[in-house]
Amino acid sequence: MSDRYADFPSLRLELNEGGVLHLVLDAPGLNSVGPQMHRDLADVWPVIERDPEVRAVLVRGEGKAFSSGGNFELIDEMISDYDSRIRIMREARDLVNNMVAFTKPVISAVRGPAVGAGLVVAMLADISVVGRTAKIIDGHTRLGVAAGDHAAICWPLLAGMAKAKYYLLTCEPLRGEEAERIGLVSKCVDDDAVVEEASRIAFDLAQGAETAIRWTKYSLNQWYKSFAPAFEASLGLEFIGFGGPEVREGLAAHREKRAPRFAELGKAGA
Repeated sequence: MSDRYADFPSLRLELNEGGVLHLVLDAPGLNSVGPQMHRDLADVWPVIERDPEVRAVLVRGEGKAFSSGGNFELIDEMISDYDSRIRIMREARDLVNNMVAFTKPVISAVRGPAVGAGLVVAMLADISVVGRTAKIIDGHTRLGVAAGDHAAICWPLLAGMAKAKYYLLTCEPLRGEEAERIGLVSKCVDDDAVVEEASRIAFDLAQGAETAIRWTKYSLNQWYKSFAPAFEASLGLEFIGFGGPEVREGLAAHREKRAPRFAELGKAGA
């Protein structure tokens, strides 16, 4: 790859035949998102937009996971440092807005867990191909913060309000087949066929009528843009939560591999 992507060290970017750029999440902890990757995922899209060699983007995780979401380092930063919280909130806003504004087709190939910050990229892709045993979890309310990121802007449109509320409030895992059934993802295939099928779709789109495909995407993404106020509200409420007591309990529960005890916080503050 050219030097244009040197500023995104946490991402593996591979330009394949036909102008398909593979954007690969490759990190310890099932491709968890740390501070650098969070920044890179937010800022890389305008650079890809300007790359004349790229006609489509395929996003996948290395190995058998898409992404386990934000890692402890990223969450600790948001909890403990106000300046970091503001910076990461800006990145979260830019990630969503830059993906919505991106005009080239994006296809996500989802195997294994897709959670939190990593899930944003998977769900905002134009076409999502998931494995039958893929495990989609928003995870915000279990951590102790509002479901911000991408959820308010697209889940109700994709799956309907009833399903969006159910899965975002409960954080119940969604398997690939159920995600396809409710319309949250585009297509569900056998786990070992996910990357092959996503690659086929990406190649076909890269060889298609470029302006027709991009303008169709641009038109459809006006639906997302019309929900910008809901997205901004959810993002602000999420990051207010990173300064509160519930997220500290949620993070402790994750670290100690136990159920969070949020109700006890309510009693303590009564």
